[in-house]
Amino acid sequence: MIDQPASEPTITDPLSQSRLEDSAPRARRRGLHIGPIPITLAGVLVALALVGSLIYIGYVVLAIDEQQIPLLAAGFAVLGASFVAIAIGMLVGMWRAASRAAGGRALLLAIFGGLAGLAAIGCFAVTALSAMVWNT
Repeated sequence: MIDQPASEPTITDPLSQSRLEDSAPRARRRGLHIGPIPITLAGVLVALALVGSLIYIGYVVLAIDEQQIPLLAAGFAVLGASFVAIAIGMLVGMWRAASRAAGGRALLLAIFGGLAGLAAIGCFAVTALSAMVWNT
């Protein structure tokens, strides 16, 4: 039996396994990123809908007196739709993280996705109540 030299790492050694992973070339990221978050068309559209609806709701509350309730209902409907899109995106990210055995990331995505879902339910409730008040 031939012994291997001590300087050559073996696969069963945990330290050598990490050395092999560190020496492997990393895949280059494609496209624009803000930190670890890639900038996609869907992300930009959701961000625009979220910010735009918040600005619109603020404008309706501060500047418009007549027809304020139906305009608020429309603003909260768009805000709720953007929160639904965020919750679905978090669900997809959670599924991917869980399949890669990244439990901490999956947990954080589940928490924030749940909060986005609750915000969507609240926005749709305000929309429904505003529509009921306006029709009476």
